[in-house]
Amino acid sequence: MQKAIAIAAGVVVASGLGFGAYTVLTSETQCSGGTIIAGGKAAIGGPFTLVDHTGTTVTDKDVITGPTLVYFGFTYCPDVCPLDTARNAEAIDLLAEMGHDVKPVFITIDPERDTPPVLADFVEVMHPKMIGLTGTPEQIKTASQAYKTYYRKNGEGEDYLMDHSTFSYLMGPDGLWEFFRRDATPQEMADTVSCYANQA
Repeated sequence: MQKAIAIAAGVVVASGLGFGAYTVLTSETQCSGGTIIAGGKAAIGGPFTLVDHTGTTVTDKDVITGPTLVYFGFTYCPDVCPLDTARNAEAIDLLAEMGHDVKPVFITIDPERDTPPVLADFVEVMHPKMIGLTGTPEQIKTASQAYKTYYRKNGEGEDYLMDHSTFSYLMGPDGLWEFFRRDATPQEMADTVSCYANQA
């Protein structure tokens, strides 16, 4: 378990989420605090077709209709994903207090186990606004590649884990606004998202 968690946390640093093939650009807005995104913000995000936790087929246009926090993980994750998702949910609540309606989205990288009913139970516990998304392995791969994320099955049998990257992406209908690392606090996230929402 600890090995998988360490790998998941380290992948972000080691792989750069595949950004290395792009030219590094600095962020253009004061909201980012000097964030550097390789390839520019247009390099992250893109079309996907997935199935939500109610069993409805949706596209990125259906899901990302306003400020949206997107996270890739899996419901059987022992602690990294629940902690990150709970942190994001807390940021969503802080943003609601600020007057911002931001949608949390959880995209599984484990479609074999994360069926719509499993995701429905997960999002019900995490946040009433949360949307859980799954699909075929090919659909998940397409979404992952669009967001330059990493994931890999680790182990065999029904108790296998998934190594994966752990960024949370702030998306708007026009594309990526910002991303957050695991060390960002709910308040830091809320402040940054509020800044972008006020400029949108």
